[in-house]
Amino acid sequence: MLRSYLFTSESVSEGHPDKLADQISDAILDAFLAREPSAKVACETLVADNLIVIAGEFRTSDPAIFTDIRDRAEGIARQVLRDAGYRDADTGIDPDKCEVQVRFNHQSIQINKGIVHANGQLGAGDQGLMFGYACDETPDCMPYPIWLAHRLVRRQASLRKSGTMDWLRPDAKSQVTVRYEGQRVAGVHNVVISTQIARDLDPAWVAREVTREIIDPLLPLDMRTAEFHMLVNPAGPFEIGGPNGDTGLTGRKIIVDTYGGACPHGGGAFSGKDPSKVDRSAAYMARYIAKNLVAAGLARRCLIQIAYAIGVAEPVSVMVDSEGTGIVDDARLEAVVRKVFHLTPSAIIETLQLTQPVYRKTAAYGHFGRDDVCFTWERCDRGEALQAALV
Repeated sequence: MLRSYLFTSESVSEGHPDKLADQISDAILDAFLAREPSAKVACETLVADNLIVIAGEFRTSDPAIFTDIRDRAEGIARQVLRDAGYRDADTGIDPDKCEVQVRFNHQSIQINKGIVHANGQLGAGDQGLMFGYACDETPDCMPYPIWLAHRLVRRQASLRKSGTMDWLRPDAKSQVTVRYEGQRVAGVHNVVISTQIARDLDPAWVAREVTREIIDPLLPLDMRTAEFHMLVNPAGPFEIGGPNGDTGLTGRKIIVDTYGGACPHGGGAFSGKDPSKVDRSAAYMARYIAKNLVAAGLARRCLIQIAYAIGVAEPVSVMVDSEGTGIVDDARLEAVVRKVFHLTPSAIIETLQLTQPVYRKTAAYGHFGRDDVCFTWERCDRGEALQAALV
C-alpha cells in the first residue's frame, strides 16, 4: 500500500535579508571573475537595520584588481539594494544612506599552495560532501514543493516591479505543502504567503488580492486537495521588513537554495565562493549528473553524492541512489556516471564554464530548476553518452 504523507518546502524573495546578503556576496564574486576568471573569492555579507558589512578573503594575480574591487564594493552593495526594490528606510533600508563597511583580506598562502598542484591542476578547496538531486515531478526536474514555492515569490516580485501591485514591498516568503501518494504528487494541501506591504492596508483586501494575483494564476484548481487552504500574512500586517525587520547573513538559506529539503544537504553554502570551492562547484556538478540521468529516462528520481578531501583532485567517493526508480541497479548507474563525467575540480569548472560571472543570478529563487536563467548545470546534453555507457 502506498504511503500518503505531507511534505513542505519554502522560498524567500530577493528582498529577504538573507538573500540580500547572498546577492551582495555573489555580486562581489562576479566583479572579481569579470576581471580575473581564476580569482579566489570567499565573501561574506551581514545586513542589519541600517548597516551592511562585507568581509572575506581574496586572491588575484594582479594586486590592482583586489584594490579596485575593494574600492567598488560599497557601490556594488548599494546597487543590489536598489535592484531588490529598496528605496528608503520606510521600505526596509535606504540604499543611499545606510552604512557600508568593507573588510577585505588576502587568501592564506598556505591554502593556495595546498590546492593548486605543481601541474596547475586544482585540488579540492576544502573537504566536504555535496549532493545533487533531480526527479520527474516538474518540467525542470525539481521537487514540486520547492518548484512552486520559488514561482510564488518570483511572481510577487514581478507584480511589485511592474507596478501592478505597487503596494507590495521587497521582503516576502512562500511555503507550499504537498500531499504525496508514494512517490507521486497527489495535490497541494496548503500555501502560505507572507509579504511585506505598504502601511495601513486592510488585511482582508490584501489576502484577496494576493490570492487572486499571485496564488490562483500559479495553482490550478485540479492541483488542490479537498483540504486545500491558503494563509496570507498569517501573523498580521507585515509592514516592517527587509534589514529593518531582520538580520541577514550569507549562506543562511541553503535549503531554499537547493531542493527544499527533498534530499540531504552537505552543509556548505554556495554564495560568495569561487568555483574552486567544491561546496559550490561539485554541488552544481551533482545536479548536472542527476538531471541528465532523469532526463535520459534512466531513473525517475536520482540522488548524487560526491565527497572530496582538501587538496586532492579526485573525489574520495561517488554515490548514486535512484530511490528504486532506476532502469538498472544503482551500482551500474554509478559506474556509468564515473565513466561519463570527470569529477576533478578543474574538469568540473571547465565542463560547466564556472569562471563566468553568472553567480549573482543564482542568489535568489534557487540555484536549480530555473526556467528564467540558462545555467550550464541545468543542461540536459549527456543523455546519449549515458545511454551508450550502459551498453
